[in-house]
Amino acid sequence: MSLTRAEAEHRATTITVASYDVELDLSVADDVFASRTTIRFRSEATDTFVDVKPTALHAVRLDGAPLDTGLLADGRVPLSLSAAEHELVVEATMSFRNDGEGLHRSVDPVDGKAYVYGMSFMDAAPSIFACFDQPDLKAPYSMRVTAPADWLVVGNAPAREVGSEGATKQWELGPTPPLATYFVTLVAGPYHLIRDEHDGIPLGLSSRQSLAATLDREADELFTLTRQSFDELHRLFGVRYPFGDYHQAFVPEFNAGAMENPGCVTIRDPLLFEGSSTRADRSFRAALVAHEMAHQWFGNLVTPQWWDDLWLNESFAEYMGYRVIAEATEYDDAWLHQSYARRVWGITADQRPTTHPVAGNAAPDALSALQNFDGISYARGSNVLRQLAHRLGDDAFLGGVREHFALHRYGNATMHDLFASWERAAGGASLDGFVKDWLLTPGADRLELDRSMGAVRRTSPAAHPADRRHELQIAVHGPDGWTQQPYVIDGPVTPLAVGDAPVLIDATETTWAVCPPDMVTLASLPALAPAMDDPQLRATMWNSVRLGLFESAISLPQVADLLAAAPPVEDTADGIRNLLPWVLETVLPLAPEGTTERFHAAVRAAHLAAEVGSELQLSAFRATVLSALDTTELERWAAGEGLPDGIAPDLDLRWKARRRLAEIGATDMAALDAALAAEPTGAAQVHHARAVASLPSPAAKEFAWARATGEVSVPNYELKAAGAGMWQASQRALTASYAAAYFAQLDALMNAHQGWVQGDVIEAFFPITHLDDATETAGLAALERDLPGAVRRRLADRVDDLQRRRAVLT
Repeated sequence: MSLTRAEAEHRATTITVASYDVELDLSVADDVFASRTTIRFRSEATDTFVDVKPTALHAVRLDGAPLDTGLLADGRVPLSLSAAEHELVVEATMSFRNDGEGLHRSVDPVDGKAYVYGMSFMDAAPSIFACFDQPDLKAPYSMRVTAPADWLVVGNAPAREVGSEGATKQWELGPTPPLATYFVTLVAGPYHLIRDEHDGIPLGLSSRQSLAATLDREADELFTLTRQSFDELHRLFGVRYPFGDYHQAFVPEFNAGAMENPGCVTIRDPLLFEGSSTRADRSFRAALVAHEMAHQWFGNLVTPQWWDDLWLNESFAEYMGYRVIAEATEYDDAWLHQSYARRVWGITADQRPTTHPVAGNAAPDALSALQNFDGISYARGSNVLRQLAHRLGDDAFLGGVREHFALHRYGNATMHDLFASWERAAGGASLDGFVKDWLLTPGADRLELDRSMGAVRRTSPAAHPADRRHELQIAVHGPDGWTQQPYVIDGPVTPLAVGDAPVLIDATETTWAVCPPDMVTLASLPALAPAMDDPQLRATMWNSVRLGLFESAISLPQVADLLAAAPPVEDTADGIRNLLPWVLETVLPLAPEGTTERFHAAVRAAHLAAEVGSELQLSAFRATVLSALDTTELERWAAGEGLPDGIAPDLDLRWKARRRLAEIGATDMAALDAALAAEPTGAAQVHHARAVASLPSPAAKEFAWARATGEVSVPNYELKAAGAGMWQASQRALTASYAAAYFAQLDALMNAHQGWVQGDVIEAFFPITHLDDATETAGLAALERDLPGAVRRRLADRVDDLQRRRAVLT
């Protein structure tokens, strides 16, 4: 059962938590651990409950008196409290998890070593320790951990060895500053550790032992980014980092990019880049590092009172992360990477039936709030904050932030508290209109060039009318190439006379709107795009085309022509990391016959013409592999042979070749199994799952489906990979029975998983390649059911995807 807002408000008015003492024994067994929690708190006379989700509940004692453990139901133990100081002790056995939540335990296939990390976000904390699990009951934490003697223990406060017994050691951590429950973490295992220090702040990095050499290689860049970000954030905020040590733990099978746990940030370990990496890869990681650091102030020092303000944590960290990286590190083109990586994610979410306001969602419970933790919360929210910073100027913008930190240090606050500080810093000017139009009204405006009118027309969604002012740049192509000019749209129709010249609206992507190219511009792009040397303008072009196709405003043949003339491979590699999945998974399966061959020829020509060892060469060659049809070439590349000079035969590239062989039916499960056995890394396991699921055989589809239904339990990364591989446009006859089974067995799919992964499975295993009436009808019928929030949101978005793909085929 997920905590409702009404329950949280009642509990917050009747309880004040003084401290948590958490004892964890991680040496009990491979599947469970022991948890003992002591909570000291004051309450009014009230009936409430403590959250705990154990495998076995052994004892609950309130002020020394035992309570009936049989009262546990739906993860709650009821409490009847007098107005007094209380001590609650809860003893339980908890399960290790493999879905990236709670206390996740992973065994590295390289060496068999086990690693543990905690992810307490959104309803997961009670599966580690008993707690009052809501963001506005913050308290200091102390932790005592028993773990195998060869393990490292890291958490929200520095860990001290305090004893040993046989094959185990005991560690103590804390007390911490006041933390929300969802920030509490523990990272434990035989991790490789590197330490440093900056400006009085102890720094740390850790990874699995099998990634030790990679971490050693990457440490200098990671520490440099951390130092630079700290210096810039201290300058901008005027408040020193408030949580002691700053450790960044690269952990396996992590669901998100990272989690901002105070003092101990957890980051998905594929971001250590075992194989080849590009500037775009590293820029993305740099922004993520700065994003999590910004959270230490916005989110950790001051925490939302309820989950419907969580957008502000993410929007603010998103905006500050890119700003800090652009202004204080070598990645001064960070906003370009943001255009490729985040913008379309956010605007497509804002165009769906499931769109929602950035703020003020009034989320009725925690899991409902999690469904709105999306591109709107991150990308649109950060764009709005960027606009607000421009509108107010830095003195007022940062002045309001600094006041906000001073007023609510180690406490909780709302969006209204922050905007009140901004209004005071701006001399009392009201921001009500800005908040209403940009934060409380969902949906993106549409800005379209109407050549017959000689104007740009602005329309907002009919269901969500707004009166938004757009300050942007217009790019016009003329005899001297592309030129840009400032432009303000402040009404339904704004004059713009450009004759027959190609035009890209919002050329620098500073506002938030759908700006599809008109037909004159679109027809000119195959000729103009190859010579487009402004990387931001090229990003704007591709984003406008992607959004145009999403809305069926442009046709598949038009996109196919552009792909053949100017394939999305960039010197920055952004095109490959962010556009290639769209090309391979959306455009090519739908496009006219021969489009794949045309695209493959274009990217092959690009990699052959590129400078040896350049990022352009690597980007274009990755696209070449994933669109290839020549089995002889693919087999050589899978073996690490026959690669162009300058291309390293790393694991990722070799498995991409195997995956492509699987998709076209030119390999088999035995060959893929043998490749995994020869090189059994965590990354290889994920590649293997996708490749096997892609094979055109009944056994391959059974392999994938068994993971969907929980018949075979695998970690979260492998689960999603199997779903991604299962649905191939060329294999519809083979997967037709599973398309029907998806809806017939929807309850089984839901019940086999929980939390974050439950939504991932609903999305990944949706039969997106079955573009027919039966699938659409079944999807719409399923949405008429009473479904959990995570299931409803992911299913609704996939049905919307299906309908849009069908629309572009008509």
